[in-house]
Amino acid sequence: MLAFALDITQNKPANSKESEDDELKQYMDYQRKLNHERLVHHSLDYSKNQLQENIDSSDSEKLSQFLQNFFAVSHQFADGETLMLMLRKLMNSQNSTNNWYRMNSFYHSVVFESMQQFVGVYNQMLVESPEKAKDLGASEGVEVDFEDWAYLYFPDMDFHIGKSLSYTHYPFAKRNKAIEEKWQEKIKEGKSKAEALKLIQDDYEIDDTSVKILLGQKVTPPDLELLYTSVENPIYEALTEVEDGRWGVMDGESLLDHSYYMGSHLKVWEWRKREEVEKETEMVINEMSKSSNKK
Repeated sequence: MLAFALDITQNKPANSKESEDDELKQYMDYQRKLNHERLVHHSLDYSKNQLQENIDSSDSEKLSQFLQNFFAVSHQFADGETLMLMLRKLMNSQNSTNNWYRMNSFYHSVVFESMQQFVGVYNQMLVESPEKAKDLGASEGVEVDFEDWAYLYFPDMDFHIGKSLSYTHYPFAKRNKAIEEKWQEKIKEGKSKAEALKLIQDDYEIDDTSVKILLGQKVTPPDLELLYTSVENPIYEALTEVEDGRWGVMDGESLLDHSYYMGSHLKVWEWRKREEVEKETEMVINEMSKSSNKK
């Protein structure tokens, strides 16, 4: 099974504050209608089939255009054959029930773009062919909010730094903007792109594979390895531990509880609300990222 920031095998999450917050209750009801395993599976399968169709066409121009449109970021570090290999590795890992497979930024990019494409198709299918959508089992008849899903299940979107996000993807968009601005600042001081990025890498805890993507480097054989650990290893345990109020409103809650709490706010926010929880959201993201890095 692929290891995301949250456990995709948990389809019926609950939050202790639901009874006190109508918006949170509605948000958790929505979460309980998603089947994350099926959503990821169908996203990868759809992406692989679309790619295979274009490879089989033997039309290099058609394939090139498809890669640019479908894999806007990923095609810059991998050609069609390499992307196919990555998708097959991802699907094999997703179908494994014995191990958790940890993805690097190259794989995060491929999964992100695969899911982004499939969610659009799936949401349209819910309207035009509801029975067909039902057979896929990705949700209980509700549209998938990809922006919300990405916030919860991706540790970061560093692979997208310097490129436009088609969704708001807050607070990842803010992090990316901060990194890009600091990076450009160092470049203006006379540093090369690589030197400038090296200077800020530790400050922002940027993954080495993200650095490769940002420097325009191609994926290499070692980058294609998916590290794994047994499913018996409690890699998500830290997310369910009750906190001691380090962030005030989190007193007596877990990181998992609070990630859903913040997700509910992100989903229903008006702009006037964003400033109220902005810093708090970033702190939760940072803590979840630290937990993910320990896996």
